[in-house]
Amino acid sequence: MAPKPSTPTRWLVAGRGAAVCLALLAALTAACGGEPPAGDRKTGFVYGPIYLEHTTGAGHPERPERLRAIVKRLEASSLLARLVTIQPRPAAEEWLTTVHAPDYVRRVRERCRAGAGYVDTTDAPVSRQSYDAAVAAVGGVLAAVDAVVEGKVRSAFCAVRPPGHHARRDRAMGFCLFNNVAIAARYVQKKHGLAKVLIVDWDVHHGNGTQEIFYDNPTVFYFGIHQSPFYPGTGRAEERGEGKGRGTTLNVPLAAGAGDRAYRQAFERDLRPAAEAFRPDFVLISAGFDAHEGDLLGRMKVTTDGFADLTRIVRAVAERHCGGRLVSVLEGGYQLEGLADSAEAHLRVLME
Repeated sequence: MAPKPSTPTRWLVAGRGAAVCLALLAALTAACGGEPPAGDRKTGFVYGPIYLEHTTGAGHPERPERLRAIVKRLEASSLLARLVTIQPRPAAEEWLTTVHAPDYVRRVRERCRAGAGYVDTTDAPVSRQSYDAAVAAVGGVLAAVDAVVEGKVRSAFCAVRPPGHHARRDRAMGFCLFNNVAIAARYVQKKHGLAKVLIVDWDVHHGNGTQEIFYDNPTVFYFGIHQSPFYPGTGRAEERGEGKGRGTTLNVPLAAGAGDRAYRQAFERDLRPAAEAFRPDFVLISAGFDAHEGDLLGRMKVTTDGFADLTRIVRAVAERHCGGRLVSVLEGGYQLEGLADSAEAHLRVLME
């Protein structure tokens, strides 16, 4: 059986309230509506105001300001106008249930609409709009997959929330409701007929939900690099999958304080040869930027340039094995300046 995560821990983060500023919201919507110049249509960008409607309470680290910070930076750096806007859409329930139990999907919907405050655990806070935001987060990622497979863009970055990689088949945890990347992997296979999917997860926390969902599945390779010991308590190097999936899970747990050099070494030493053997048809990234040196929820020392290097390595894997087909999905990243810096650097490499 897949290893079970440990009891969630609490966080201590100072933050502002999650109230939505209508003027800024309108500006962001307008900013994301433009088309890039002709001849510069290479990288897609998923974002929508619906993601700001998932509110988690004053002081919570996973807050709407995260996406505002990213969009504001992309606008200020003139990158936003060069990206291909991909509009999010609600995902059909049939795609949610490719990885989640139908009773769980129903429970998330009912808890949100009832204003219950959380789903399953207080580490998964919700508001009345959270179900719609979560369904749109999945749908935005699926729209990005379509755009890449159909050749409309070469790659895409999805600035969505809530994040997803801790969401298990039948349980919310760690700020996550639906597992965006896991659902996208099944969508790649079922909708587009691409057999093998590589998931690269560099969030500071191990993606226990993604690993668990595919632990016995030989068609999805999960590579996770993360701080250890740390929440959620899974992701040991000995966790390699089971049954037919034995060997298609690869974890690189790193001690607190690891930085660019340790991450690059792991990608070169472990990820590249694993990808060479697996030969993926599509690549997904669980792009958590909370391993950044300035982030409050982790104790890692990855720099902005370090995230650019990791992006370059994964992009090269996609180019070598699957025609460059790559979709990146935001997970963590809670210090706003570091998050904006990292997202910009990540996108600049995808646009190269």
